[in-house]
Amino acid sequence: MAPDPGAEQGAKADAEAAAEQAPADSAAPADKGKRKRHFWRDLLVIVVAALALTILLKTFVVQVFSIPSGSMENTLLPGDRILVSKIVYEFRPIARGDIVVFSGAGSWDPPAPPPSNWLTGLWDDATNLVGIAGPDTDYVKRVIGIPGDHVVCCNAAGQVTVNGVPLSESSYVFPGDAPSELRFNVTVPSGQLWVMGDNRGDSDDSRYRVSDPGQGTIPESAVVGRAFLIIWPFSRVSDLPIPNTFAQAGLNGSALRPAADAVPPATVAGGSAVAGALALTWRRRRRR
Repeated sequence: MAPDPGAEQGAKADAEAAAEQAPADSAAPADKGKRKRHFWRDLLVIVVAALALTILLKTFVVQVFSIPSGSMENTLLPGDRILVSKIVYEFRPIARGDIVVFSGAGSWDPPAPPPSNWLTGLWDDATNLVGIAGPDTDYVKRVIGIPGDHVVCCNAAGQVTVNGVPLSESSYVFPGDAPSELRFNVTVPSGQLWVMGDNRGDSDDSRYRVSDPGQGTIPESAVVGRAFLIIWPFSRVSDLPIPNTFAQAGLNGSALRPAADAVPPATVAGGSAVAGALALTWRRRRRR
């Protein structure tokens, strides 16, 4: 039988169409794979940039800290996350009433040992970065006395006095606590700070260390920054202003440097005493 010319032409047309379609079909998986590689590359760039920005902020501007204990109740509660400004003291000195985070390594505590291995160090840095945990030698306390201040407990009314001026502390001291059950009489040395927890009945602070070098004070150079904002939990979001009692004009009488009590809080997107300490330590767990 003779071949059908129409059928041959149809078959030829189908073959040409299939040949044209084949390159397009084979290119589709290649384009899809290329887009996928671009996605992961872009994601990696975003993650690295975000991490670098976080590290820069933590190092120079602001850092998140987690409150591990009740030494600052009720101002700060265990589990609170706070923002600590690292640059505020570039613009003003540390002030009475500031809540500060400081390192006790080398003063209140032995120098911090290096990590046991690189993996432990990496994990510690990561948890510290986001405020899940921090160095065991970090403390958070309220500044009561600055260099040159004469800090005493207590006057006839049971109040802590600074340069002879009594502090009205009911707005921040834990309800029911006395300003201090320990007696002390200290002149704060140059470059040092006298600090106390707001939970006076359960705080490891300057009062318990008057027999140490510096009479329980901490170096200003050990201060990491000023706590200025509670950011977690959401129900407790609030700022941490300086209480009004620290604005009394008479407080500046003996200070070795001008006080910053009148400066608005800065924010960034802030013998017998030793015996008494020994008597109280056995029945009270002191907290950072």
